[in-house]
Amino acid sequence: MTESAQPQLGPDPSLLLVDDDEPFLKRLAKAMEKRGFSVEQAGSVAAGRAIATARPPAYAVVDLRLEDGNGLDVVEVLREKRPDCRVVVLTGYGAIATAVAAVKIGATDYLSKPADAADITNALLASGDELPPPPENPMSADRVRWEHIQRVYELCDRNVSETARRLNMHRRTLQRILAKRSPR
Repeated sequence: MTESAQPQLGPDPSLLLVDDDEPFLKRLAKAMEKRGFSVEQAGSVAAGRAIATARPPAYAVVDLRLEDGNGLDVVEVLREKRPDCRVVVLTGYGAIATAVAAVKIGATDYLSKPADAADITNALLASGDELPPPPENPMSADRVRWEHIQRVYELCDRNVSETARRLNMHRRTLQRILAKRSPR
């Protein structure tokens, strides 16, 4: 982030991060603190709603799918308690329907995982109807595909047969993909 973007943060740098992926949440919190945000973390819809009710932040980054429900429930509470809150919804399951739902409820932007701190900061600080600039080094299509396969593989508890079935892919093909290193 450039120095000129710093003033856009505003007088209230409070940021709520809601995600059930604990390693990702900790990395993102550390990166956002380096960018000047005052970060609070929540690992569930219930915790996110509680923080949003007690201390509504100026900014929020909310994962769409959480173990105990839908992140849009947190977005609704944020909109109710603090209408000017800038909310970015993150998801590993990018779909047009969920993007539309997130924006209708009041999300400022919608990013697919894995999004890095720079992309998230640009989305949070984009002014008005101005779109944030495109990422400097976007992931290749091969990398996005690989990330999706890895996520489904983890969600299936590393069961190759179940992952292949859900991805509508031959098991041997999946095994070959999993054996290779990640694309750039």
